[in-house]
Amino acid sequence: MGKLSVFNFITLNGFYKGSNNDISWHRHGTEENEFASEGLKSDSMLLFGRVTYEMMAGYWPTPMAAQNDPSTAEGMNSSEKIVFTRTLKKAEWNNTRIISDNVIEEVKKLKKNGKDMTILGSGSIITFFAENELIDTYQVMIDPVALGEGTPIFSNIKNKLDLKLTGTRSFKSGVVLLSYEPMR
Repeated sequence: MGKLSVFNFITLNGFYKGSNNDISWHRHGTEENEFASEGLKSDSMLLFGRVTYEMMAGYWPTPMAAQNDPSTAEGMNSSEKIVFTRTLKKAEWNNTRIISDNVIEEVKKLKKNGKDMTILGSGSIITFFAENELIDTYQVMIDPVALGEGTPIFSNIKNKLDLKLTGTRSFKSGVVLLSYEPMR
């Protein structure tokens, strides 16, 4: 059975993006980049909502991404990707397909087929999948910053989500990685 994981960075006050989708506050140091690159070697399928997909597709296939962070760019570009959207009709980024309907059933099929998947960004997808008890692990990088405005990682969540801490890691930049599993 495949696992569905979340990997996201957030502010101290729980935002995964600031106003106007700003993520420039995230500290992308050498350690964090190496950690992200290692995660991409896991052969996990990457999952996105439309907004995160468009942001990622606008950066990772570019020469600037290849120059700034070659191993992460290679991993992002070669990974199999799914974007969940009702509005986007065509995905231009290589190895990407769109799922618009029967999202829960499609994810359950992928898990049953043994495929590991990782959600990056995509707060509405995280909330939707959490409420449907599809997420197996949460990896959250907390940056030592608070923003006045932003989008919370669990926007409009309706049900209580109890999590069990399974690991921690500190980075020299002050970023802390917390790993959790749902308590079911």
